[in-house]
Amino acid sequence: MRTGYHEQLSELGTLLSQLCGRAGAAMERATQALLHADLDAAEQVIGDYATITAMSTRAEERAVTLLALQQPVAGELRSIVSWIRSIGDVDRMGALAVHVAKIVRQRHPQHVLPPEFEGHFAEMGRIAVELAKSAQEVVTTRDPGKAAFIRQQDDAMDELHRLLFGELMDRQWQHGVPAAVDVALLGRFYERFADHAVEIGRRVVFQATGTLPPEQDVGTY
Repeated sequence: MRTGYHEQLSELGTLLSQLCGRAGAAMERATQALLHADLDAAEQVIGDYATITAMSTRAEERAVTLLALQQPVAGELRSIVSWIRSIGDVDRMGALAVHVAKIVRQRHPQHVLPPEFEGHFAEMGRIAVELAKSAQEVVTTRDPGKAAFIRQQDDAMDELHRLLFGELMDRQWQHGVPAAVDVALLGRFYERFADHAVEIGRRVVFQATGTLPPEQDVGTY
């Protein structure tokens, strides 16, 4: 019976890993839509989110079933609770990619970004995808060392976010209020995407060690 239980727990981890991969792919596609005013790519991100939500629901149901029908011991209980929390984080990652895509759709056929910000968001998109890949890897390997390193990867995103707001506060801004609002929101979406990846890493550390690292400021936006 316990062998079957651990198999189900492993399957839950696999499903969460797949969700991380889908969230990363969604943000990668959303970033391309943003940089190239690609409406088709934006619509694909928005449409594909239904798959992420369906997978998230299935994963949550499996986790609840394991809690209800089995008798998990301490380490197993940590894993299940951590996966449940992480499912919520990865679902938010997918939703944040959708937020980016919806801004692209709203502004189409115009480009959302002033030209001088395209490189900045290309780099934010690259880091976001790398963080999603790191989250996927640590969910699979449950390596606490690699999981803890995700927080360091997030430092680059935080710095880009800080620089972005410095540009927005520049008195020489000449792109108007709507563009400023779009840039501020987009920066927030990428920064929060990264924060949720960090939170997944924290949960993997908790599973492996029983100790939860200091909390990242992860919002629900």
